[in-house]
Amino acid sequence: MDRPHYKFWPARLPKSITVPATSLWHNLATSAARYPDKPALVFFGSVITYREFMAQAERLAGTLYALGVRRGDRVVLDMQNCPQLVIAHFAILRANAVVVPVNPMNRAEELKHYITDPDAKVAITTGDLAPELAKASDALPPAQRLAHVIVTQFTDTFDPAVEGDEAPAPAWRDWLLTQYPSAKLEGGQVMSWKEAVNADHEAPPHVVGANDMALLPYTSGTTGLPKGCIHNHSSLNHNAFASQLWGLGSSEGVMLAVVPMFHITGTVSLMHTTIVFGGTMVIMPRWDRDVAGRLISRWKVTSWTNIPTMVIDLLASPNFANYDLSSLVYIGGGGAAMPQAIAQRLLDSYGLKYQEGYGLTETAAPSHANPFENPKQQCLGIPYMGTDSRVVDPDTLKEMPIGESGEIITHGPEVFQGYWKRPEATAAAFVDFEGKRFFRTGDMGRMDEDGYFFMTDRLKRMINASGFKVWPAEVELLMFKHPAIQEACVISTKDDYRGESVKAVIVLRATHKDTTEQEIIDWCRENMAVYKIPRKVQFVDALPKSGSGKVMWRLLQEAESAVKA
Repeated sequence: MDRPHYKFWPARLPKSITVPATSLWHNLATSAARYPDKPALVFFGSVITYREFMAQAERLAGTLYALGVRRGDRVVLDMQNCPQLVIAHFAILRANAVVVPVNPMNRAEELKHYITDPDAKVAITTGDLAPELAKASDALPPAQRLAHVIVTQFTDTFDPAVEGDEAPAPAWRDWLLTQYPSAKLEGGQVMSWKEAVNADHEAPPHVVGANDMALLPYTSGTTGLPKGCIHNHSSLNHNAFASQLWGLGSSEGVMLAVVPMFHITGTVSLMHTTIVFGGTMVIMPRWDRDVAGRLISRWKVTSWTNIPTMVIDLLASPNFANYDLSSLVYIGGGGAAMPQAIAQRLLDSYGLKYQEGYGLTETAAPSHANPFENPKQQCLGIPYMGTDSRVVDPDTLKEMPIGESGEIITHGPEVFQGYWKRPEATAAAFVDFEGKRFFRTGDMGRMDEDGYFFMTDRLKRMINASGFKVWPAEVELLMFKHPAIQEACVISTKDDYRGESVKAVIVLRATHKDTTEQEIIDWCRENMAVYKIPRKVQFVDALPKSGSGKVMWRLLQEAESAVKA
């Protein structure tokens, strides 16, 4: 196959790399040995060095082993960004176990699946989220419940009296400073973070390697409940080491850690990549433009992985002139297209080329990226190191000519092993092409004459709200539990800030015709993650259906798009 993008391949980079035979834990152990006193994690002015980071992870791994966690067991990790998330993530790996990262916006009804599907018996969470996790566990049959939950307070890793440029946003103070009461777990035990980290339990011998499972992140789809993506240490290690090279990473690098580290991009492109080269993570628990501006200035941040809405928001801050972005060497991200005007402003005003990329949970974050030296705007980039991507006809699987749209398929060392407990879904997700196993992304794209890829459409029915992927089928399944809802169809509606938002078209039961739009939205807020909540609700007498009885969601989507045009 002709690889036109090799003409634009950075001369400083190999076209493929050798994947380490070691585990991800080995990366932390190596960086801690090299840079024991270097800041690894910074959180509201409090610094945890690599020596302290590794020691806490070792001790927590010993506690996990004492609680019965064994090789290959899955452990739920349910947190917003904070040092404890990073420490717990590596402690689980140190204990030879598997991290199950969970979006902290999920509510009890959603959380049940993340306990039962991976057969998890142990979870680690923060005090604000512990009651919801316990509620989910308590509602399950006894044999499926969690046996242990380790709970941390945010102030376990920072001084609540911190002031000035390092202080939390005023709106966060109650959330972060509250000492949440201990949750109660039906048939199980709750342990505090301090107990768990300070217990005198020895960690087991570390025996896992490249071909052992390390991470089980969940992704949704066009039907049914979210599916776990099996990632071994090897696929994550590939992209962590490749990202270091691609993104000019060095031990002097300082990363603004604001993209969620429960998400595959935050997990791999940020957390694991930074640990590989011994950099420093300046951690934000959620987005605030002025906190970000102050931290970039104060800590001389060199690399900022983000979603485009964050950049747009920061540039619009009335305080923006007070911030110093001169330390930034790398700025980039994905999840949504960066508006061309914003990308041009970054280039013209700061000399920064916004590096867009593309990847999925199934590809351990990037499968494509724009080369630092030759990026194109509003472009997915070129296939990553060791990666072969094609554009094919989704029906015939024949390769499409340059410039024509088709389904993007990908083969490479970063591609996942398959879906957890879903052999049929795994079989459907892969195709043999030219003697190799390619993953079907379900995204429609085209390749230009230079070998750069561009998104054109989606095969999958998905809503992209500020970079968060919302799968209508999952939202519909949850909404059907509302007593007033007879039928529901979820579609996207245009949103000037988020790009897209969720809209629900609903048929009410005859017994609940007095139900209001606000009542539906309020119920959704109690039962699903905030980014999935419908921003709009439309009541109809009937949903359009095909001859076979399937809801014709495209008709509703086209009608909504026509109204917004």
